[in-house]
Amino acid sequence: MNLSQAIELANAFALPGFMTDDAALDDERRKNEEAISLLSAAWWEAPLGQEAFSYDLVRQLADRNRPVCDSYGADRLRDRAGMNLSRRLPDTDLIHGVAWMQGRSDEEVARTAGPDARDLGIAYVEAPVSGAICGFDIETTSKDPDRGYIINLGLAFMDLTPTAIPHDGHVAYFGIPSIYAEKGVPLSEIHQISWDDLAGKRPFRDDRRVQEALLATFKAYPLMAHNASFEDSWLMLHLNGYAEARKAGQITLIDSRDICRRIDPDVRSLPRESSPAALEHWARRRGTLSADEKERHLGLEDVFLMLATVQAEFNERNLFPGQREEAEKAAAKAHPKKKRSSGV
Repeated sequence: MNLSQAIELANAFALPGFMTDDAALDDERRKNEEAISLLSAAWWEAPLGQEAFSYDLVRQLADRNRPVCDSYGADRLRDRAGMNLSRRLPDTDLIHGVAWMQGRSDEEVARTAGPDARDLGIAYVEAPVSGAICGFDIETTSKDPDRGYIINLGLAFMDLTPTAIPHDGHVAYFGIPSIYAEKGVPLSEIHQISWDDLAGKRPFRDDRRVQEALLATFKAYPLMAHNASFEDSWLMLHLNGYAEARKAGQITLIDSRDICRRIDPDVRSLPRESSPAALEHWARRRGTLSADEKERHLGLEDVFLMLATVQAEFNERNLFPGQREEAEKAAAKAHPKKKRSSGV
């Protein structure tokens, strides 16, 4: 498929309800997802303001693809990798997140980070952090944003200080197609969200008030999430105006998983298969989750846990203003230098 064909497909009128054959449904899904990938890449590569089409076209095609996936069977797609979930944030976003927290320029942080941001861990601990951030987390019915639905979100705000407490927490649930009243909510074994939690709720894509409030929030505060590329990928295809704001440089992302991987020394010493940068395991190491507790996998609860763990890690590394100087003074007091003998 080329770009012209992708645009034609996105503009075509389709009635997935008339497709009953599994092969036809799967073929339609495959073509939709390929077109979404091509259209998104072309839109991002075009200079700002010179895009050949609106990003609404991409979101609308994703909206059209979800009923196709519902009809085919969400459970049958769980182990089939999609094309439109980003696995990590670009280095430029990671660098910008560090620069924002430290009040430095992206260029200054990039000089320390070096090629491919390989030394970004050094940049993280090079200067103190401060500012107010918005912690954000979503629960969904799929890994892939063009196949599933946002069913739960949580957000809270916190100042980057040693003792700050998250405040103004918000939580919301959103509806999904009635087919799941009988089938059950996908991924419920992870997030424990049942049909009773969602019955009668408005779908996220239809809730304009929530969408407008979220977009305004993300323009005003840096968005921190654990594995932020997941939230970023979903917001691209679910939150109206988000992709446009991202491209215009109005959204700042901070990935707490990257913070863990870069500055927590335990990550390098633990086996990779133990997922040392997973929020649950990181929180246990920092004492924000006890050994007998588990991550809840619910939006607001996970936001509170993430913010507390980030704060604990920054405290551990003396990254808040004045902490490094105090630590150096304490070390000097505990180990004073001996006066040299004059030899007289």
